[in-house]
Amino acid sequence: MRKPRLMTPGPAPVPEDVLLELARPVIHHRSAEAKQVITEVAAGLKEVLQTQNDVMILTASGTGAMEAAVVNTVPPGGKAIILNAGHFAARWGDICKAYGISAVMVDTEWGQPVDPARVAEALKQHPDAVAVFGTLSETSTGTGHPVEAIGKVVAATPALFVVDGISGVGAMECRADAWGIDVLCVGSQKALMLPPGLAFVSVSPKAWAKIDAFDAHTFYFSLKAARKKMKEFDTPFTPAHTLILALRAALRRIKDEGMENIWLRHKRMSEACQAGVQALGLELFSAQPAEGLTAFRVPDGFKDTDIRNRLVDKFGITTVGGQGKLKGQIIRIGHMGYTDEIDVVAGLAALEMVLSDLGFEIEPGCAVTAAQQVLIGQKAVSPR
Repeated sequence: MRKPRLMTPGPAPVPEDVLLELARPVIHHRSAEAKQVITEVAAGLKEVLQTQNDVMILTASGTGAMEAAVVNTVPPGGKAIILNAGHFAARWGDICKAYGISAVMVDTEWGQPVDPARVAEALKQHPDAVAVFGTLSETSTGTGHPVEAIGKVVAATPALFVVDGISGVGAMECRADAWGIDVLCVGSQKALMLPPGLAFVSVSPKAWAKIDAFDAHTFYFSLKAARKKMKEFDTPFTPAHTLILALRAALRRIKDEGMENIWLRHKRMSEACQAGVQALGLELFSAQPAEGLTAFRVPDGFKDTDIRNRLVDKFGITTVGGQGKLKGQIIRIGHMGYTDEIDVVAGLAALEMVLSDLGFEIEPGCAVTAAQQVLIGQKAVSPR
């Protein structure tokens, strides 16, 4: 049996010490110990999200955080602007539709970053928009979006800026307060180095004013209820408290490394992976790659499933293909969280060998060499 190597953009690998926390005897979720753990993780999450605002802990996937962000900030019949640039960005619109919210879709070609000027124009055309919903890292395309620049545009208006940071936070620079992000949504199973099951939502005073202005049509995802209990370092409903215990261990790892160092590591891994892929003659899909994953086009005449299945069978490496209209067209390699530069080099070496086995003409070692040149500072990388 091959040693499993998880190189997907979520779930991502989980460190051994974090996994061991999950093997501890289960404690009661309303005990003093459980509240102490929440006290610690609340402080750690603020550091990761770069915020002094309230951070709510939800027992849900990242999509639960997105749904909470929508239903609590925009009343039924209200209007929201959706920065639609990928499969997951479109989910903002789907959630709005489910709650009777008018969604104005600002469409961007998949793989291209959102243009802040188009956001400004949309806000000018729709001054009654309650919120702008955007994405830090679009997992479906491997694209990073200019959230800082968009935040400046939205901050000049009454609208809230709500960001899906599920696959981006912890992998690429994101400063919630400094960048004017009013609501930031994060999931546990990406760069935070946990299994799926927890979601986090930071909320600014500007956002709380909107939330407090009406009664949201929700029960489980009520941010007002979550805020009330977080004042006691508790949750309104039974939390996945075993995951919160593991989160404490993951956040200690993050604190030891430091956020600036973590962002730098992910930048190095991203650039190394991009260089390796390009050295193989493959085309990056995104014009502005995110830093937690690399997406490349499947070469003509080949099937993505043949490449991905052989990576699993021969080397135990799991990657993922495209979603929606990109199904069968791209392959996505994750390198976030509990992943380092050697993992990226090994993944590229495996990709070389698999492509060679399938008859794709390559120069052995070219991807590994290109990645190493980036990692030792001998080569600069451009997205194209």
